[in-house]
Amino acid sequence: MKRLLALLAALLLAACASPGLRGTGDLGLVIERASGSVLVVDTTARAILGRVEGLGDLSHASAVFSRDGRFAYVFGRDGGLTQVDLLERKIAGRIIQAGNSIGGAISQDGRLVAAQNYQPGGVKVFDAGTLELLADIPAAWDDGKKLSKVVGLADVPGNKFAFALFDAGEIWVADLAEPRQPKLAKFRGAGSQPYDGMVTPDGRYFIAGLFGEDGLALLDLWRPEQGARKILANYGKGQEKLPVFKMPHLRGWTVAGGRAYLPAIGKHEVLVVDTATWQEVGRIPVKGQPVFIMARPDGRQIWVNFAFPDYGQVQVIDTLEQKVVQTLAPGKAVLHMEFTPRGEAVWISARDDNRVVVYDTASFARLAELPAQSPSGIFFTSRAARIGF
Repeated sequence: MKRLLALLAALLLAACASPGLRGTGDLGLVIERASGSVLVVDTTARAILGRVEGLGDLSHASAVFSRDGRFAYVFGRDGGLTQVDLLERKIAGRIIQAGNSIGGAISQDGRLVAAQNYQPGGVKVFDAGTLELLADIPAAWDDGKKLSKVVGLADVPGNKFAFALFDAGEIWVADLAEPRQPKLAKFRGAGSQPYDGMVTPDGRYFIAGLFGEDGLALLDLWRPEQGARKILANYGKGQEKLPVFKMPHLRGWTVAGGRAYLPAIGKHEVLVVDTATWQEVGRIPVKGQPVFIMARPDGRQIWVNFAFPDYGQVQVIDTLEQKVVQTLAPGKAVLHMEFTPRGEAVWISARDDNRVVVYDTASFARLAELPAQSPSGIFFTSRAARIGF
């Protein structure tokens, strides 16, 4: 009897020590870049559930999620790939897969995680469950003599990944139907120094921003035989070039209502593009140089943050009126924004104020402020159901 009571007591204590039964649809991560840690947050309660430490250099970190939303895969600048269990709030797996890495993606079926690397240049593909290396794709160019930095890596339909080669000026698409034998399609002459990329919400177009020239490179993934072509060429023609204080992040580019809202490099403007023709149809003046341009899930609002010296403010564009309707000051050094799954609220990181601020997107009222250690990227599990996120 004593043994049975002891066993029951042990089971009871174990149950009390483990997280309560819950879903993952309203969970997310906040990157704490200075301390190598992440916060696990609840977007419904607007609360911090816990902190996970030991993720290495998170100075340029991003994250993707497993299909069920339980695991986050965090890509660190030091080449670390860390699998975080959001329910148990602990590291489930971690490897150092490169010398310098700036992001990654997860495949359409959720079985593959890919990391894009500066050093050595290329893409590595891992089993999402075990983090076993399945494929190593060097970004070799110039007759194989050089390796290029890889940027803009995004998942596209068909268990494929699209990405750009910064040094080579190329766009590649890797077919991972057979993960250990990837098939590559290479599109040369995409443009000078592609620095980031995005996929449209329907998965049809891959767009790479160009740092070395005005314009962007567009690849129709439904008609890849047409190759990469330039759009918005010479958008800055006849205008003085301004210094670029921070590169825009294209993964924050936005497509809403049949229009794409894109940053003009070094300019205080948001370019408006018709996605049927990929022609410019307007420009919206904003406070500073845009970094992230992100749409509320319903597409009615576009939220924009800025590079130094205007990085303490955020502006809201009404897509019906095509103009700025609100300017907010969340704090010092706003680095990222993330909408709740249906867009009733937005979370904004203010790195130098060590806080995350939550706003109501209808009234623009502050709903909450949460303490965080130099917060940067904010990522919610709703991304698991989106192409290119």
